[in-house]
Amino acid sequence: MKLLLTGLNHKTAPVELRERLAVSPDRLSVETAALLEHEGVREAMIVSTCNRVEMLVAYEGPEPELPDFLQARYAVRRELVVPHLYEYREMDAARHLFRVAASLDSMVVGESQILGQVKESYAAAREAGAMGGNLERLLQGAFAAAKKVRTETQIGSSSVSIASVAVDLVRKIFGSLKGKRVLLVGAGKMSELAARHLMQQGASSLIISNRTHERAIRLADKFSAQVIRFEDIYARAHEADILITSTGAPEFLFSAPNAQQFLQRRKNRPMVFIDIAVPRDVDPEINRLEGAFVYDIDDLQQVAASNLVDREREAQMAETILDEEIDRYRSRLETLDVVPTLRELQGYAEQIRQGELRRAQARLQALTPDQMAAVEAVTRGLVNKFLHHPLQALKSAAREGDVTAIDAIRTAFHLGPTIDEPMARPADSASALHERLALQEDHD
Repeated sequence: MKLLLTGLNHKTAPVELRERLAVSPDRLSVETAALLEHEGVREAMIVSTCNRVEMLVAYEGPEPELPDFLQARYAVRRELVVPHLYEYREMDAARHLFRVAASLDSMVVGESQILGQVKESYAAAREAGAMGGNLERLLQGAFAAAKKVRTETQIGSSSVSIASVAVDLVRKIFGSLKGKRVLLVGAGKMSELAARHLMQQGASSLIISNRTHERAIRLADKFSAQVIRFEDIYARAHEADILITSTGAPEFLFSAPNAQQFLQRRKNRPMVFIDIAVPRDVDPEINRLEGAFVYDIDDLQQVAASNLVDREREAQMAETILDEEIDRYRSRLETLDVVPTLRELQGYAEQIRQGELRRAQARLQALTPDQMAAVEAVTRGLVNKFLHHPLQALKSAAREGDVTAIDAIRTAFHLGPTIDEPMARPADSASALHERLALQEDHD
């Protein structure tokens, strides 16, 4: 069985194409089942997020034409999608999946959502009956590697987006965002995103104001927020614990005297100003007031850049961990490849032991049960000792990928020339092995 991973992501394809191929969570199982029906595919899984769509398959025979599956299933012309696809095979496919699960291939390295999304894809594949032994081993290895990266590095501990940095800074000031109110002045995309993050982290309510009142109303529908007219912001601003502003005003919208009034009405409870406007909406002099905290776009970008450097350093550590985990996964696979030979050799040796006991049965009949048990133990011990070095040599050869050594051991014990060849008849092989061992004894 071979591995193939085919997909596209935010680095190779525009969002318009990713949207056409995206699979919603409630359709993952159905689409995975459809992929399992594609010619040659024996096991399958689909990972679909806003930033990637990837198909992972284990197959037999000729390599499956997965672009054909995309064309047939999603009505996307092959020539349109192929230039944006990447393909990974065997251990390269495994490495890519490990990196995806550990968030090293994400748009924001270290983000935590991707591991959960891969686990959802795994669950959907199991539900579709598409998760066999090959992909099961691969996914369990990927999950273990991702967990190790999270445990042994700080790759996800620092925020790297403007919106998430703003949330972190506000949380440090208040300790908790539970019950805090947010005033959003202006309807810019970045300020909307910051407000969304704040609400998700526990802020209780949102007030929106914009020069174009209708635009404020449309945005308020997304948050079930309250709307106030732009001319009322000075009268209502003190109600907010966090003020986010992003307008196109040519001069400061909020001055130090304004902020002083807000704080007096708040009875000097802290107030945070997040100024994402260029030119700035908030006079930096407000920072001098006790209880007022001002962060402008440069402050936020500086923190984000610093955090990004930290994440890049942690990402290098994570890559080293993944190298070790990939090696461990490869070793397990290589050991699995030689397991049939190990079992075959042990089986042949056991047949010889049983044959010798049968030949000596007449002489052993006079033994007591305890004496017979001792004979059984001695003969089993001799077989185990005899097999110890050949079995260790097989395992070592598997780890090193030394097929020649494996074939040599098989030939020496009359197990056949290759590990892929069908097993010889046990009786014939046992007889041949017995004759070879007898000849060796005579020679010695």
